[in-house]
Amino acid sequence: MGEEEMLNTRALLALTEALRSGALRAGQFLSMPQLVEILRVPIAAVREATRHGQVSGWLDVIPKRGVQILEAEPATIRDSLDLRMVLDQEGARRWIRGGLDAGELAALRQAHERMRETARGAGTPELSAQAIQVDLSLHDFLARGLGNPMLRADYESNRIRIAIFQRVRPFVQERVRSAMEEHLAIIAALERRDSAATTDAIAYHCERTQHWWGVSPA
Repeated sequence: MGEEEMLNTRALLALTEALRSGALRAGQFLSMPQLVEILRVPIAAVREATRHGQVSGWLDVIPKRGVQILEAEPATIRDSLDLRMVLDQEGARRWIRGGLDAGELAALRQAHERMRETARGAGTPELSAQAIQVDLSLHDFLARGLGNPMLRADYESNRIRIAIFQRVRPFVQERVRSAMEEHLAIIAALERRDSAATTDAIAYHCERTQHWWGVSPA
């Protein structure tokens, strides 16, 4: 890998991390020099990363001005959650057809039950970040079930969009409890190898997430 390619890779990784972490926020406008300062890579690599970000739907490049991070608009949130639901459902179906690891499902169940119990106690400043990691563990598992690198790439790109939205409407304690319950219903259906029940549970989780984020169904 040449130096230019290495810098481009570093810039893209830095951009995705900044979007995930909230260092870059929904609707935020930045000049290229500001973005260089945040990502800490040369401007040529930043421009390449922002071109990728625009194609992926994470931001808009505004010629001679800079970039604007994706805004958390209801239609975009709805479409992103709908895409995740469809890919989650297909990943679940493929897992069930191809065989599931009972040990991995058990570990997912235990992690979700622990987080549910934590959310029933006194809230802590770390709760939202911890809950997001547990939440993503199930979605990552379902994405792996797709078994198709092109579908996985679409899933990962969409995951960045959802991460941007999560910084606008972070997990609060009440939502952590209900989200863990919804995920546990998905896990229970997977454990039974019940494809219909699993896809229904995933659809319900999508519906409740839309509701929590103040987005009405299409």
